[in-house]
Amino acid sequence: MLQSRVAAVIAALLFLPLAACGGGGNTKSGASASGSPAASAAGAPGNISAAGSTAMLPLVKQAAVDYQGKHPDVKISVSGGGSRVGLTQAAQKAVDIGDSDIPPANEPALVDHQVAVVTFAVVVNPKAGVKNLTTQQVRGIFSGAITNFKQAGGSDQQITVINRPRSSGTRAVFVKNILAGSEPTESGLTQDSSGTVATMVGQTPGAISYVAMNYVHAGQLQAVSIDGIAPSDANVQSGKYKYWSYEHMYTNGQPGAQVADFINYVKTDNSLLKQLGFLPVGSMHGK
Repeated sequence: MLQSRVAAVIAALLFLPLAACGGGGNTKSGASASGSPAASAAGAPGNISAAGSTAMLPLVKQAAVDYQGKHPDVKISVSGGGSRVGLTQAAQKAVDIGDSDIPPANEPALVDHQVAVVTFAVVVNPKAGVKNLTTQQVRGIFSGAITNFKQAGGSDQQITVINRPRSSGTRAVFVKNILAGSEPTESGLTQDSSGTVATMVGQTPGAISYVAMNYVHAGQLQAVSIDGIAPSDANVQSGKYKYWSYEHMYTNGQPGAQVADFINYVKTDNSLLKQLGFLPVGSMHGK
């Protein structure tokens, strides 16, 4: 039932227009996102722009809608593009906020604001006939060594690997946490957003890929356990399940009061985080 509600929210968000944003005049220094700014600053007229991680996209879009409802003079635009795109645009001051699943490689001006925890999953088309893969089997599939699911205990189905582009934070976390640093084979397909990947895997017999759990809808995708460990909140919080990351909202220097207030709104709306399949940062207990 929870997956159905999450699916409905995400489907609505994908067709929800957001206000266009003006210039990046809100990236001035002064206020920290670690807490709420003074009440007099919150709701001041202004524009906020955010871009980057598509894993974060449903969360940031819905938070933007809710925040604008409380602060009608604020206009927030949200777009995807991938984590590295978000980091680059924030570094160039093209947007106020760069949404990312990963830290920047070398951008000392960027200030990190951790807002949530996302659980990722290796996903297959239900016709693949697998609900569990070992780490070695996952590596074999994404290296091209395993080409049929029957080699991994599934159905006699040719495997179609669907990757994210190198700009994707979802891919970067997958490479680091599951593939031990080895890049996946590029012989399959590549799709540039989490939503497109989820759709492609659901429509392609034999497909396998990796997405945030908030894109996994019952009956469309099978999220596989890895070494017998399911991609559940409890297993992420206990440290048993390895394919997860913090979600970051990066700003170029300390954000202005309005941007800081919105970042804090995203971070502290635990009801929205839970509704869309994210975990609060504080739930990780130092992990």
